[in-house]
Amino acid sequence: MGTKFLLRPPVLLAMLAAGIAIAQQPAHSSGIQTIDHIVAVVNENVITRHELDEMLKVAVKQMQKQGMQAPSPAVMEKQMLERIIVNRVQLQLAKETGLTVSDTELDQTIRRIAQENKLSLSEFHSALEQDGISFNKFRDEIRDEIILVRLKEREVNNRISVTEGEVDNFLHTQENSGDGNYEYQIAHILIQLPEQPDAIKIEAMRQRADAAMTQLKNGAEFAKVAAEFSDAADAAQGGLLDWRPAGQLTKRFAEYITPMKPGELSSIIQSPNGFHILKLVGRRNQNEAVTMVDQTHARHILIKINELTSEGDARRRITDLKERLDNGGKFDELAKLHSEDASAASGGDLGWVSPGDTVPEFEHAMSALKDGEISGPIQSPFGWHLIQVMERRSQDMSKERQRQTARQAIRARKADAAFQDWVQRLRDRAYVEYRLEEG
Repeated sequence: MGTKFLLRPPVLLAMLAAGIAIAQQPAHSSGIQTIDHIVAVVNENVITRHELDEMLKVAVKQMQKQGMQAPSPAVMEKQMLERIIVNRVQLQLAKETGLTVSDTELDQTIRRIAQENKLSLSEFHSALEQDGISFNKFRDEIRDEIILVRLKEREVNNRISVTEGEVDNFLHTQENSGDGNYEYQIAHILIQLPEQPDAIKIEAMRQRADAAMTQLKNGAEFAKVAAEFSDAADAAQGGLLDWRPAGQLTKRFAEYITPMKPGELSSIIQSPNGFHILKLVGRRNQNEAVTMVDQTHARHILIKINELTSEGDARRRITDLKERLDNGGKFDELAKLHSEDASAASGGDLGWVSPGDTVPEFEHAMSALKDGEISGPIQSPFGWHLIQVMERRSQDMSKERQRQTARQAIRARKADAAFQDWVQRLRDRAYVEYRLEEG
């Protein structure tokens, strides 16, 4: 029986091809062999038939485990190829801009995944093999997963800002809507428009959305229709989204979702991004905010990884700063001179930090420190950090946590929309040549 790993659904990345691999595998007992070939060219890179077939096998297996009926092979093949292309252009950008993951960090991540599944590393290897997954292939895909998360953080999330006025409006709307204590689970179908579409393309996408809606109205399962029609990255998982409060939905989506009953469908919704169909899967009350919160007063020094600073350079710089601190350097002075963060002006002081306020890598490292202790170099999606814990306390944070929750919901909503736009622009600028018909 296969192991269910505690990861978000795989993005089904194709491994980066170093040239064109020629895979010769027996097709029949007669000895006939199948030769691999290119199915698409993406900028200066290629996607091979073997890569696409491997991704299709994984996707179909996932659908079977979830009890979903896969769409026709032709539709599945086209959608899977497009997802590989979208991920490939992102990975190419990451490589061009020096975004990498060290072997040490990758090994630590894999050990953590094994621990979360209550397995030793050797047991984890065996579980992968039982699922028909090569450990080296799994390792490559996890590396790409981490890179994609960091790329999104750098290119999109870090550029999202939320004002206090937006938080005030969010809380005011929640208080007056009578819906503020609810969160929703939604499944969606996205028929995406290209950048700057013309009237003909818009009409073609509208007809595609109509075809999807017709199938739904005729009783087809939403997951099957999503897998066949949706251009969203989660289409292979039936378009199912995580639970989220109404405030994390766009205003337009919230207007449709909040009056719906579980199981109901929206009409076709047009947005600048394309055409959407929503299904309300469930509604539930949110838990009341925790009153007492354990907080940490911390400061840090950050060296970012970007177009000018590679991961190796950033790590060397942060290691040098750690040595200077170990030799008597003052944390606040070094932060003011070297930290690439808004907190630099105040000596790297982050103020009182609550659980969930920082990314997991930062929070885990901070939690392990004693008062006054300085960490070694810590990597997060933002770059390389040195962290010092100054003191800790338990604080009544009812109002503050309410505002923080609102801020996170607004940021997530903005980031979702910005990421879709960014990915679409990146995809539209890429050179893509399809060669499926040559197979």
